Amino acid sequence: MKPHQRVYGIFFIFALSMGALLSRLPDLQRSLNLTESQLGLTLIAMSIGALFGLTFSSPLIEKYGARTTAFVTVFGASIMYAIVPWIPSAILLLPVFFIAGLFAGALEINVNLETDRHEAQLGTRIMSRAHGMWSLGFFVTAFIAAGVRQAGISVHMHTFVALVVVVIAGYFVFSKIENAPARADSHEGKMPLVAFPTIGLLPLCLIGAAPLLVEGAGIDWSAIYMRDVFDVAPFIGGLSITIFSLFMALARLFMDPVVERYSPRVVAGALLGIAALGLIIVGFAPHPYVALFGFMLMGLGCSSVYPLAVSAAAQRTDRPASVNVASLGQMTFVVFFLGPPLLGFVAQSYGIRMSYFVCVPLIIAALLVIRALSAKPTPLITEPEPATPHG
Repeated sequence: MKPHQRVYGIFFIFALSMGALLSRLPDLQRSLNLTESQLGLTLIAMSIGALFGLTFSSPLIEKYGARTTAFVTVFGASIMYAIVPWIPSAILLLPVFFIAGLFAGALEINVNLETDRHEAQLGTRIMSRAHGMWSLGFFVTAFIAAGVRQAGISVHMHTFVALVVVVIAGYFVFSKIENAPARADSHEGKMPLVAFPTIGLLPLCLIGAAPLLVEGAGIDWSAIYMRDVFDVAPFIGGLSITIFSLFMALARLFMDPVVERYSPRVVAGALLGIAALGLIIVGFAPHPYVALFGFMLMGLGCSSVYPLAVSAAAQRTDRPASVNVASLGQMTFVVFFLGPPLLGFVAQSYGIRMSYFVCVPLIIAALLVIRALSAKPTPLITEPEPATPHG
């Protein structure tokens, strides 16, 4: 495997374990006898953990490097996900979700920073492709989960097998990861302990947060939506996550050349519009297959907007790239983890259809600051930077 392909592997492998758990949320909800709002409250613990990981882990990642961070974060989070089904009450779930979120936040900085550095070495955009491997992992695990749920296999066995797969695959993929060299124009200042966003970074935070709210709504609540609104079989309900993840993955895997031709601003604007349309279709859907079409548009629409925001943040030269990526991650991934729990309160109070409509205003807000992305339809870098020795 080439060095940047091992970073792809981090995205893919982590998605396998996280997706295995999130695809079984309907079963977890019923086993603990939780309402949508109560389930949302337990998921908030993961949001808080992610915030802590994104805020405080940058110096540790710089110290220990990409390989060690990959092992600790992916394996640590996967162990937490496998423990979740064995927890007998929602209260006891809170520390487990918090620790899982802590690992996920640190992982987010690690993979995005390494992807940006590999972009500089390769001389071409790979950020969307890298995130496409995350979505591809979610598609694979969601497709498997749809069949597993239909077959009546327990959540305990499902998440345990996912953990075993992650550990075996991760050992082979992560063992030869090496730190990519920092960009030649990167900020070399001292790493701060806490990574807060600057004023100049806030528009990118908003652009990145909007699609992640859509992604959280698509991944966390779609199977529950299909069950509660249409009372479909578990396999059909699971197709909502599968279709969402598939079209997100396909778009991300093939979007980098499109961005180089039409510019980040044009591509992000078009995709956000598609995401808004998908949300509205899901909200009004009279039939389960119409809803599945809406989930397809949601997956397509929120596919590459976040990677474009990450690339723009990493290329800022006001602070070290890892700090800007961490700052962006604080705002956006907290939305990814905190948004779905809040949507649970909306679903409990106003119906689960309304939880999709409330995502639209954030999409509109992101479109209003879309000028924060580059309007130049040019490749990321005209010539690859020469490789330098690194450890």
